[in-house]
Amino acid sequence: MKTTADLMIVDDNFRARQALVAYLSQQEGIRIAAQASDGLQAIGLIAAQTPDLILLDVEMPAMDGIEATRLIKQRWPWIKVIVLTLYPNHKARALAAGADAFLVKGGPLDEMMSAIRRLAARGAGQLHLRADRSRSGPGAAGNPSPQFA
Repeated sequence: MKTTADLMIVDDNFRARQALVAYLSQQEGIRIAAQASDGLQAIGLIAAQTPDLILLDVEMPAMDGIEATRLIKQRWPWIKVIVLTLYPNHKARALAAGADAFLVKGGPLDEMMSAIRRLAARGAGQLHLRADRSRSGPGAAGNPSPQFA
């Protein structure tokens, strides 16, 4: 039984990508399999790297995260895709394209880790996240914090 999840990180912002790599590479059970700066580059790397999960930004050059998600799910339906973006208005399009989870950048790291671990453990299952706007603070309206649905 595989105990390590191979993760690909796709974000055009070099600093954001490096921050994710620095944090996630320190987490038990996660191996950074590859990094890409846009969806097109990610598609090209998937066959060679075969990640279990992909953490994917939406707004990127060459190919955005929505189109990349659609292509990834068509070609490799077993790969789990977590869309991680600054823009919560992309949620419906991301989930319609096949994303297994949707997170807003800047949310609590434990929620991102929970989504990664749950998806890694679920195999064929899907986990969808919703913005919880019913509380104050980070999850208040206008500053959604992803919650499990």
